[in-house]
Amino acid sequence: MDPKVEAYISNAKYWSKELQMLSGILQDCGLEEVFKWRAPCYMEGKKNVIITGEFKDGCVLSFLKGVLLKDEHQLLQKPGENSQSARYVKFTSTKEIAEKEAIIKAYIFEAIEIEKAGLKPVTKAKNNLTYPDELLEKFEEKPSLKEAFEKLTPGRQRAYLIHFTGAKQSKTVFDRIDKYTPRILRGFGFNDCVCGHSKRMPNCDGSHKNYDPIGF
Repeated sequence: MDPKVEAYISNAKYWSKELQMLSGILQDCGLEEVFKWRAPCYMEGKKNVIITGEFKDGCVLSFLKGVLLKDEHQLLQKPGENSQSARYVKFTSTKEIAEKEAIIKAYIFEAIEIEKAGLKPVTKAKNNLTYPDELLEKFEEKPSLKEAFEKLTPGRQRAYLIHFTGAKQSKTVFDRIDKYTPRILRGFGFNDCVCGHSKRMPNCDGSHKNYDPIGF
């Protein structure tokens, strides 16, 4: 076992035994175990296939291209409304994992074959963006914000728009826009590192928690 994965599982607050069991199953299927994105990750060659992790209500086996799986047993769940590719299975006991081990392995082997075949999910175009009225109002007040936002890549724009429109109240939308305006003006995306200490640039890995962000 990767030492970092071993530490992650040993220190798991809720589902250590379940994560240990999933680790064994995944390695039995021939996947390489590494530690990425602060979680156990399982790879076929140089391709990331599956990630495991825990939440208070269960541990998860997340298939990065889960949308391509047949899901004959209707086990897969969508992580969020805007998730296009990933799908996960949640477990709440070692007994449940043991009972479904054969099915789990079948899903894992299918995911491996999908990766070997080089298949990719068909995703919705990311440039069809819907701007909330609050952001358009801010653009009118601050043209430099509009200019900076339009210079961002479509993916970065989309991440901000998902965050802004996720608020139920208009005041919250304005608050979120105001909070991220300095970041947008400097050309940073919603998930970009702003402190310069991330080990997986340009994405943030949480290193900013230990440093004072530059200019923020």
